[in-house]
Amino acid sequence: MKQIPENRTAEYRAYIESYMTRYYARFHDEPQKALFEAMEYSLLAPGKRLRPVFAFEFCRMSGGAWEKAAPFAAAVEMIHNYSLIHDDLPCMDNDDFRRGRPTNHKVYGETLAVLAGDALLTDAFAVAASADVPGKDVAFAIQILSENAGSLGMVGGQVLDTMSEERTLTEQEVLDIQSRKTGALINAACVLGVVAAGGSEDQIKAAAGFAAALGLAFQIRDDMLDVIGTQEEMGKGVGTDANKNTFVRLYGLDKCAELVDTYTKTALDCLSAFTDTEYMRELALSLINRTV
Repeated sequence: MKQIPENRTAEYRAYIESYMTRYYARFHDEPQKALFEAMEYSLLAPGKRLRPVFAFEFCRMSGGAWEKAAPFAAAVEMIHNYSLIHDDLPCMDNDDFRRGRPTNHKVYGETLAVLAGDALLTDAFAVAASADVPGKDVAFAIQILSENAGSLGMVGGQVLDTMSEERTLTEQEVLDIQSRKTGALINAACVLGVVAAGGSEDQIKAAAGFAAALGLAFQIRDDMLDVIGTQEEMGKGVGTDANKNTFVRLYGLDKCAELVDTYTKTALDCLSAFTDTEYMRELALSLINRTV
């Protein structure tokens, strides 16, 4: 497997981190500074920034200047981080560590952690609305974010997950959960990149198809790593999903490895709607072969 161009990945990551840092730096003199501190603790923590990378690269592959996708990329990353703060809470997954650091509620308490997540979610729509694209595209982008983040997307998947913990699920039920919990925000990032570039309907559909397949491959690999990884490698607790309805519990490790390959091939086939796709192909392969 070829190595992905790390300079491009680093450029995308540095750009979105600088963008989000500048956005919240304006509010440091507000009286609710404790809220911003808690928000930035999670939002600016070291991370892969995969969703912004997807947004930037799909914008570039669709013929746009990738920087135009920054407001959309930031919005998706803010929503992603709000979900992590809430997922880690005692009433949800009750995790003590995230990205190798104490989780938000362990540092700031449950009340401020809940509010920090609420604020990140709400602020995400203000950031997305500031994008320098035609008004109809801003409205479409807000719709994409809402559908993928809300009851039809990530939150809906989380609800299905929490309601199913006392029973063993069918294959379709597991797919219903994971396509929403993980795949929805990947879908938003990829599609919004195309929107930022003013891409075609065919490219929007292809981006959604890529995201759906890769999102499943990514989640299956994540389920596998929860079994075969270590806390030191992962930067968070492992084995925490042993009693949950994961793909590993449903299929076992060998079958999961086969499914990762199948979904990845489907995702890569969708890239034919774009030009200069080598980086995205290599990035996708690096994600499904990751060990952390």
